[in-house]
Amino acid sequence: MSDTRTTVETATRKPRLGFVGLGWIGRHRMEAIAASGHAEIVALSDPAPEAVEASAALSPGAARCASLDEVLAERPDGVVIATPSAMHADQTIRALEAGAAVFCQKPLGRTRDEAEAAVAAARRADRLLHVDLSYRHTAALRAIRTALDAGALGEVFAVDLTFHNAYGPDKPWFFDVTQSGGGCVMDLGVHLVDMALWALDFPEVADVSAHLYAGGRPLEDAEAQVEDFAVVTLTLATGAVVRLTCSWNLPAGRDAVIGADFYGTGGGASFANVDGSFFNFTAHLHEGTASRAVAVPPDDWGGRAAAAWAERLARDPRFDPSAENLVRLSGVLDRVYAGLR
Repeated sequence: MSDTRTTVETATRKPRLGFVGLGWIGRHRMEAIAASGHAEIVALSDPAPEAVEASAALSPGAARCASLDEVLAERPDGVVIATPSAMHADQTIRALEAGAAVFCQKPLGRTRDEAEAAVAAARRADRLLHVDLSYRHTAALRAIRTALDAGALGEVFAVDLTFHNAYGPDKPWFFDVTQSGGGCVMDLGVHLVDMALWALDFPEVADVSAHLYAGGRPLEDAEAQVEDFAVVTLTLATGAVVRLTCSWNLPAGRDAVIGADFYGTGGGASFANVDGSFFNFTAHLHEGTASRAVAVPPDDWGGRAAAAWAERLARDPRFDPSAENLVRLSGVLDRVYAGLR
């Protein structure tokens, strides 16, 4: 079947989707896509039968599948992947090679090589590939991106970002580097790096330095244990510096500390969570000591990236060149762990 025919057919009907991994995040993304009305849910898969049954309420007619292969046998137009990190690249490539577009949880790969292989598969298959870098879709960060694009901050020379999660992951595989690919940097720092690079339109990263800790001590072997605290500095080709800090189980006095501050020659901007919330964010623009809000809660952003992928898939299932930035993002994370592996 030609690409033209595929595009026309997809544009005239809702794309048929399969879901692989139906834990909290997978179910939430499924709910967001179902609510958007942009797609039809046709296949469900998770190792836990109760997770499949709980999700089936959204699409009683969907096939219950024991594996990705069974999902792909339903010939979906797209697959949503929310499995442990070690499975992401392989499952993404298999879905793409079967002709399905993919929406995958972060990280796309545990290494740059894995991410590059997945993006190359999307390019070869000419199929849409997006990753759930959800903070791009908050009203607060988008307001800051709009200000940056308009030149309201002048030339940005510094960015400070923070993500402290007081609780840490609740699944054992996060603490196994062979399955997760890394600790809090791979889990939380990926969002911070993406927030900075996306907001600045993906400038070249000239240098990366990092201090990683586990249990309050410097991490000595990133093959044997994962970090729970990190301070990372990126020097951009423009000369700007990006500093980020992230952690699990830090005694920060609240559930979460999430923020991004941009400083330019013409002003500043701040993205920040409200009262320790994981979900409520504000954005402010600063001029000297004056500040004004440009985004405030409420903002139902959690499933927006998934819904946007489904809407894009309904219009055009072909490869999106912006996926190349996923390789750049993964390459920065590789450089964070350089020297420890």
